[in-house]
Amino acid sequence: MNVLVVLLISLPLFGLAYFFYANYIGRALKLDAYRPTPAVLYRDDRDFVPTQPAVIFAHHFAAIAGAGPIVGPTVALLFGYVPVWLWILVGAVFIGAVHDFTALFVSVREGGKSMAEVAGRTLGRSGFILFISFTIIMIVLVTAAFLGLTTKALTSLAPLATLQLPADQTLLHTVVDNGVIKGKIGGIASTSVIIMTLFAPLLGYFLYVRKTSVWWLTGAATVVAVLSIYLGFLLPITFDPRVWMVLITIYTFIAAWIPVWVILQPRDFINVQILYAGIAALLLGIVVAGLKGVTLNAPAFNLAAASAHPALGSVWPVLFITVACGAISGFHALVSGGTSGKQVKSERDILPVAYGAMLLEAVLAVCVVIVVGAGLRFPEYISLVFPAQLDQSNPVLAFSLATGNLLNLSLGIPQVFGTIFGILMLEGFVVTTLDVSVRLNRYLFEELWGAVFKKPPRILKSYLFNSFLSVTLMLGLASTNAYITIWPIFGTGNQLLAALTLISISAWLIVRGRPAWFTIIPALFMLATTFASLLLLLFTKYIPGGNYPLLVTDLLLLALSFGVAAKAAQLFIKVRKGIAFNPEIQLGTEQLAEEMHLG
Repeated sequence: MNVLVVLLISLPLFGLAYFFYANYIGRALKLDAYRPTPAVLYRDDRDFVPTQPAVIFAHHFAAIAGAGPIVGPTVALLFGYVPVWLWILVGAVFIGAVHDFTALFVSVREGGKSMAEVAGRTLGRSGFILFISFTIIMIVLVTAAFLGLTTKALTSLAPLATLQLPADQTLLHTVVDNGVIKGKIGGIASTSVIIMTLFAPLLGYFLYVRKTSVWWLTGAATVVAVLSIYLGFLLPITFDPRVWMVLITIYTFIAAWIPVWVILQPRDFINVQILYAGIAALLLGIVVAGLKGVTLNAPAFNLAAASAHPALGSVWPVLFITVACGAISGFHALVSGGTSGKQVKSERDILPVAYGAMLLEAVLAVCVVIVVGAGLRFPEYISLVFPAQLDQSNPVLAFSLATGNLLNLSLGIPQVFGTIFGILMLEGFVVTTLDVSVRLNRYLFEELWGAVFKKPPRILKSYLFNSFLSVTLMLGLASTNAYITIWPIFGTGNQLLAALTLISISAWLIVRGRPAWFTIIPALFMLATTFASLLLLLFTKYIPGGNYPLLVTDLLLLALSFGVAAKAAQLFIKVRKGIAFNPEIQLGTEQLAEEMHLG
């Protein structure tokens, strides 16, 4: 199939979804542009910060995207491009974007609270503890998987021959690896990461202290991003992967507790300029390649081979948990309730920030399917993503090389620049997700201690202690399990969190007499899919393989999710009885909903 056909079908569908389906949901939710948001009501300039729409969109998009919309579709392409593409289209429009939109809306209406606290309002104290415990485990999996991917990206090497460079070239710094001269493309990304992080506080100062125009700062952020890449070519920084793990852990520890405007927001704002440019370059490259007649090399369907591969499994449920962020991701609800819900300046911004950012992420995921499917020969793809030794799997390099090949073929950009741009895109997504995730876990630990103890010990209230606990768990799991091993259970836990979030949102809507079919149907599908995946992983991989850390994690996720689902079932029965005997509940007044005791 011509690459342009895939894009020309996808983009209009996303546009129709945004202008019609999203607006229908907005009316059902009763968005109110004049209602004060938590960022305005509880402003503290640490966590609650009223934020310009362009800035919060940049932060939200950079935080939710992560490695998921790149790594997930790249790995899942073994099933064939048609199943992956269809799941991204249907999942993003009817499940993922709805999940993100409603999660951010409910968080804002609940005072910028996390989804765990929203669950507590509807499912009671025990439901809150179950939900928050599940969420903490999920974030540990997210951060462990992404920490491994980050070190993979920042230490990647590519043979000069693959980059179409002669042995005597002077563009890249090189190293001889097993007799092959390779370019330090990961080192360029490393330098870029460090420079953008160092400049972040300066941009934060100009934005929030000096009140500089956001458009001026966009130009400054772009200059910093370009400068960081240029310096990366001149002085690529290379560390051992274990050193990078420790350095990134230290950075995320600091970013987790200092005011959000100092590093987190401005760093995301700088980094997102690369991401926007990357998506634009991919779109332009695909259009030109399509006009030149480029077709996908990957098979349309490859279900039998993928289902038999030890790293994957049957198309259901494995495909639906491998492609997470590009279609549906529970992690997005954590961003909504953790940072974005505390920064939305007006309810009118919720639709473009939440539904819009999810659709942009889906556009990226579709581009990844096209780029990897057309930019690599299928045997080359297999050798990079599914080598004989699975711990050598490198979807980061696969995507980067495919990007270089496609941009060279379509736009004439030298292969080496396209490849480095690809790795910079992925590195940017991963690091921004890591620092946000650790901050989210800090919030969740603080909420958990408040629920478990009547008067939590002083240390448990400490920003520093909870940040340290979050990064310690992340580093411990990342050090003992390679990301390719963690990815399946991360994807499953991520999708299960999305199901539980949709259940909690459905309960919130039903209590208030609002329509909830658009959250209930996706919740049931994702619940069935993820339960099946956890059982499949447990009995086919973790028990036979004796992987006890992930075996215990699997059992904990099952137990906690069953508990939350049971509490939700009790709630729905209560509400149904209330509807049957109380006409006021049927009318769904806000005041009555707030006063109902459902615990």
